[in-house]
Amino acid sequence: MIRGIRGATTVENNEAKEIISRSVDLLQEMVKENNINPDDVASVFFTVTGDINDTFPAKSLRELEGWTYVPVMCMTEIPVPGGLPLCIRVMVTVNTNKGQKEVKHIYHYEAKQLRPDLKR
Repeated sequence: MIRGIRGATTVENNEAKEIISRSVDLLQEMVKENNINPDDVASVFFTVTGDINDTFPAKSLRELEGWTYVPVMCMTEIPVPGGLPLCIRVMVTVNTNKGQKEVKHIYHYEAKQLRPDLKR
């Protein structure tokens, strides 16, 4: 079964170092909490709000050992009025035997408000 594992984080500044750092932290927790093996990953999609453009958060994936050949892409989030600013979202599609309720979606910093129903 292919499942989507969601995650999101925010940055305080539109700066490449912070964008990569926060994205790496998010991905590392997603991998750990869901026991993700990169060979089981079909693809990874990042979206960013329009106020993030200093670098591609997808570069963070290359910081993880074994993720060199995982396909990754970045896109811009829909600019909904009142939406959370400076936000990076990620969707990892992975082959897994976990059921939907077993998947652990991860939200950091201000992005926790996006899915308060999933607080652990």
